[in-house]
Amino acid sequence: MRRLTVNQLSIKQSKAIYWASGIVSICGIIFEVLFGAAGSYLLGDGVKQYTLTISLFLTGMGIGASLSERVTKNLVLSFVWIEYTIGIIGGFSTFILFGVTAFLSSGMDAFFLYFITLVVGALTGVELPILIRKANDIGVTLQKSTARVLFSDYAGGLIGGLLFVYLFRPQFGLVKTAFIVALINVIVALWILVYFKAEIKTFKRHFIAGICIFLVLVMGVLFGEKTAFLFEQKLYNDPIIYNEQSSYQQVILTKEQGDLRLFLDGQLQFSSEDEYRYHEVLVHPTMATASSNDNVLVLGGGDGLALREIQKYDAVKSMTLVDLDPSVTKLGKENHEITELNDNAFADDRVQTVNADAFKYLQEHKDLYDVILVDMPDPNNESLNKLYTLEFYQLLRNHLRPGGAIMVQATSPTFATEVYWSIDKTIQAADLYTDNLHVDVPSFGDWGFVLAKREKFTIDEVEIPVDTNFLTPDVLAGLTTFGKDIDAQIVDEKGNNISLDVNTLIRPTLIEKYEKAWQNY
Repeated sequence: MRRLTVNQLSIKQSKAIYWASGIVSICGIIFEVLFGAAGSYLLGDGVKQYTLTISLFLTGMGIGASLSERVTKNLVLSFVWIEYTIGIIGGFSTFILFGVTAFLSSGMDAFFLYFITLVVGALTGVELPILIRKANDIGVTLQKSTARVLFSDYAGGLIGGLLFVYLFRPQFGLVKTAFIVALINVIVALWILVYFKAEIKTFKRHFIAGICIFLVLVMGVLFGEKTAFLFEQKLYNDPIIYNEQSSYQQVILTKEQGDLRLFLDGQLQFSSEDEYRYHEVLVHPTMATASSNDNVLVLGGGDGLALREIQKYDAVKSMTLVDLDPSVTKLGKENHEITELNDNAFADDRVQTVNADAFKYLQEHKDLYDVILVDMPDPNNESLNKLYTLEFYQLLRNHLRPGGAIMVQATSPTFATEVYWSIDKTIQAADLYTDNLHVDVPSFGDWGFVLAKREKFTIDEVEIPVDTNFLTPDVLAGLTTFGKDIDAQIVDEKGNNISLDVNTLIRPTLIEKYEKAWQNY
């Protein structure tokens, strides 16, 4: 057997180091964005959570890089045990996070998430300096070893981000992804351990330890998600009957004693016990104040419940429903619990379903509509906030026929008074006239809507020509009355009037107001 020369061995070992640095960098970036996604799901405000977790992860990497100079003993073993540790901590990170959220007091989940992010970041920060030093030890110049390890790191970062977005999150979810990525860390550690076996006197001991950690993580892959599901069940009052991690959000259905509830990223979308109150107010005042009901656009509303109310009007010729998430519209079309509730609304030949971002849809299409219903989740993150901006409402106005009407769900004027009236002001800034309504929906509380038209209008003496469970002309008139504590004249704690801002893409003031308003509820 031909033996490798010292130079050939050095080249092979250095290549192994570059491959290892690239693979662990892929794992590192996946953990980084995984923590951001977990924070977004459990704590809300995706931009805030991604900002904090990425900042903490990078800070941790800086701390780890600084600490790496204290690693003076066997560099290979040091790297191996760093990967083992990342495997254990990172693998169980989201699993434990769900448990902390379910069983411990409020605020502990955020503390745990940020702490674990910092720790995994620090461990990741130790990796590269050790690999660079090892490459240098085996004969690679410092300049070359640094450049090549860093190239592997940055290239791995790109690959990791793409894998998380397009493979891990949609296919495996948050818990299983953590275990799978941790397994990769441990596999790399075992590979490097075997590759540099000749340098390690206690090889067998470290190899067995790695195999044990590997088997524990395999058990996590197989059974961790099922156990975490039990933790997640604690977050909901009723039994979960459907659970899917779509490409965009966590989709959950619960049911208890006939009460069906839909949650998106933990936020309640409807309860079958009282959703008719919400959807009747969303739809019927808009249909009644529009001069024609021929063409209706629904933005959001993938559950089909707004469509059910629209279909009570024979004059409607077309209904276009635009919802970002195909998983939600599929649920509205195929889940027997929801199709029973929405009267199989998607089966109507007049319905066209489009899975697209509502903002982009309005930018790219030129159709005009007589009625536009905006049934979007509340503006609790940047992606949703853009659907409550001046620019979005200007797009709505440009798609509205003369005489047409728009209804926007606008969160609770009781729990988030400043948010509600800021939405109203922003709609008015788009050269639209508005009227305001709010209704008590027991599962939500007091909920607000903004009705808008190009022309001045009044909803006095509006008739509701179709069958309803809740809404009548007299009830509708009462919905336009707001108590002094939640009317448009908002005052601060000192009794001074609060000046409302127009929410724009450049200045998204609504997110901070929304978070502050709902933090105690």
